[in-house]
Amino acid sequence: MPRNQFQRMIFALITVVITVHAYVFYSLYVVNGDTLMEVNGTSSVLSAINKQGGVLMCGYLVPIWAVVLIEFVFAYFLENILGSPLSFRLACKVFDPIKTHPVIFESAIICATVGIMCPAMSLIAAFLYYPYYMGLNFATLLANWLKLICYNFPFAFFTQMFFIQPLVRTVFKLIFAKDIRSRALAADESEKSLA
Repeated sequence: MPRNQFQRMIFALITVVITVHAYVFYSLYVVNGDTLMEVNGTSSVLSAINKQGGVLMCGYLVPIWAVVLIEFVFAYFLENILGSPLSFRLACKVFDPIKTHPVIFESAIICATVGIMCPAMSLIAAFLYYPYYMGLNFATLLANWLKLICYNFPFAFFTQMFFIQPLVRTVFKLIFAKDIRSRALAADESEKSLA
């Protein structure tokens, strides 16, 4: 899909914007929602977060918008530096991009990206959401990291494979429709000249 560095960065931006919001919602509402409501004595997660003054991050209460922004920065950086390049290389080790059907090759890239990004972002989250008031303990940090991977990996795989990446590819095609059409025309002309 993306053909140059600018397009790769836009593709990563669209992916991360959607993904970070999904994961913050998943983490706060699905994984921790009942605990937040029980501790704060409220009937909704949002009111529980507001009652406690935000989300506990790095030992401080932070508003939700700041949580989204902080996670966005980490995710966008990791996606551009680690996730995209490594996932493409891993997919190329298994499949030949020229001979493999695009859907299969893109699915391999998605699987590789989830395999790289889920543990990396879960490690960052283990540091960010660690209960620092108890002091830093490596064994507790490792246990929190593994727990987050177990929570996040199934969610990451299924949302990326069946929801987020199809949506991102559709939005990307709309944004770069002119470039995609010109590449298709150039490919058709080169095929005609070879025939």
